[in-house]
This record gives sequence, structure tokens and C-alpha cells, in this order.
Amino acid sequence: MAKAALYNIEGEQIDNIELKDEIFGVKVSVDAMHQVVKMILANKRQGTQSTLTRAEVRGGGRKPWRQKGTGRARHGSIRSPQWRHGGVVFAPKPRSYRYTLPKKVRQLAMKSALTTKVNDNDLIVLDELKFDVPKTKQMISVLENLKVSNKAMIVLSEKNENVEKSARNIPNIKTTLVNTLNVYDILNYDKFIITKAAIEKVEEVYA
Repeated sequence: MAKAALYNIEGEQIDNIELKDEIFGVKVSVDAMHQVVKMILANKRQGTQSTLTRAEVRGGGRKPWRQKGTGRARHGSIRSPQWRHGGVVFAPKPRSYRYTLPKKVRQLAMKSALTTKVNDNDLIVLDELKFDVPKTKQMISVLENLKVSNKAMIVLSEKNENVEKSARNIPNIKTTLVNTLNVYDILNYDKFIITKAAIEKVEEVYA
């Protein structure tokens, strides 16, 4: 079984915690992670882009000049794509880019991403993370105690407004819940800070 150090908010190691190998110690599948990240980014696309085809551009109903005898190239409309102010060839239209992958691929990608954080020593487990009142300075102090100076994601087992409000004004720090965790965010942030209760919940969901 993989092990990780358990810290308190003062940054002191108080214990070690065992991590389930079937979640935090799997064979990393880069291909599965790549596929899931592509899917997440595609699903975020709005798909609202729209330009006009030659059928939709205003004007161009009359032939600009007669077919023969002018010495110029033949044209049937001044709204053809090669003309200035003409329509767009294969114009993009509103569409959905959404698609989904098999559940097993998504689960493998999630486990691979979590294993990557363990292998790279980027996983930080806290015994608990609670504040009496929202205080950004208090969250900054916790991050300094944990020696976190770059992008970090904080994972909680349940909603905690005091923690979320304390972190939301700090650049490159994101808070999330276990049920909204995704592969893209795990890989996008350098440090993965998670509470002990959230670890138990992750193992319960993905075991």
C-alpha cells in the first residue's frame, strides 16, 4: 500500500496515512488521461460561433457583368467567397462539441491522475481544514506552512464556505469537492491538497 504523510494546518507531520493501491497506485495510463482531458475541454466549448455563407450574405442577386466579351473573368455573384464582403466557404455554424467516453476510461484516467500526484510527491494530505470565519490571511498562512508557492488545488469532502471564501481571492488556488473532481484540474494544478475525510470519500467512490 502506498503511504502519504499526514499534516496539520501548521505544516507539521503528525502521522502517515495509507492509500489504496487500486486508486493511488495504479499503472499510469497517459492515453486515458489525454482522452479525458480532450473530452473535458471539448465539453467546455460554447459552440456559438457563426459566420455567413454566400447564401446568407446580403446582396449579390444580380450578375455583375455579362458572361462574355468584357475580357474579365466570368462571375455570377459579387457575394462569392473570393470577393470582398463575400460569403465564407464552409462557414462555422452553432453546434455542440459535447461527447462522452466509456465509464471505465474515465475511471482509469482519474486513478492515473491521482497516482501521478503520489508518484511526483505533489499530494499533500491534511488531517482537517476548518476556519471559524473566512480569512484570506489565514489560508495564506496554511499554504506557507505547507510550503506551497505555486498552483494548488484544495479538495474538501463537503462544502465549507469559510474555507472556500478564504481561498477564492488567492491567485492560482482553487477549492473543489470530491464529487466535482476532474482529471483536467488534477493535472492542471501543481500541488494537490486534500483532507483526510476527502481521501476516504475518494476511496469510497472509486474503489
